[in-house]
Amino acid sequence: MGISPGRLYAPPSLRSLIRLTLLLLVVAGLYLGYLQLSTNVHAVVDGQVYRSAQPSPAKLGELVKEYGIKSVLNLRGDSSGEAWYDNEVAAAKGLNVQHIDFRMSATKELSIEEGRQLMAIMAAAPKPLLIHCKAGADRTGLASAIYVAGVAKEGEIAAESQISLTYGHLSLFFIGAYAMDRTFERLEPMFGFLNS
Repeated sequence: MGISPGRLYAPPSLRSLIRLTLLLLVVAGLYLGYLQLSTNVHAVVDGQVYRSAQPSPAKLGELVKEYGIKSVLNLRGDSSGEAWYDNEVAAAKGLNVQHIDFRMSATKELSIEEGRQLMAIMAAAPKPLLIHCKAGADRTGLASAIYVAGVAKEGEIAAESQISLTYGHLSLFFIGAYAMDRTFERLEPMFGFLNS
């Protein structure tokens, strides 16, 4: 059996590996798309803290009704004058829900002091608390991990699971959002996680 000129040859095992890799990428892409369409809503600590992507005013109303949300922590920061922000603030006010802003970037590490400040805000916020950013994956993942580790005291494995593909976060060192992973690693001694 000869090789056709101009055509690359790959052994059957390599072709199978390429097909499997492509299939896994398609499945991962479909899952990430589902998370975006579903607003990526999950319990962090049932009855206390929930996480999501940017909720519409209608979705915020649904979450308040379903989970009894008393406060919303917006990790995108005060964005007065932008429709999404003004609508969210108005919806929260109309639902008698406290609205809290804390600006952070998915691609920049938090300082230890900022981590402490975020933890204090979440500890003091009326519960149940809804934490959100734009996609509910990176910034929300870090904030959720900080809550699980520093406030709920549920341990390192439970905390780190909040910054994972389960919620749409890719823990790859060459992606900008890896700053969330690095931040959590740097904050671990604050939670008593000394040997990780």
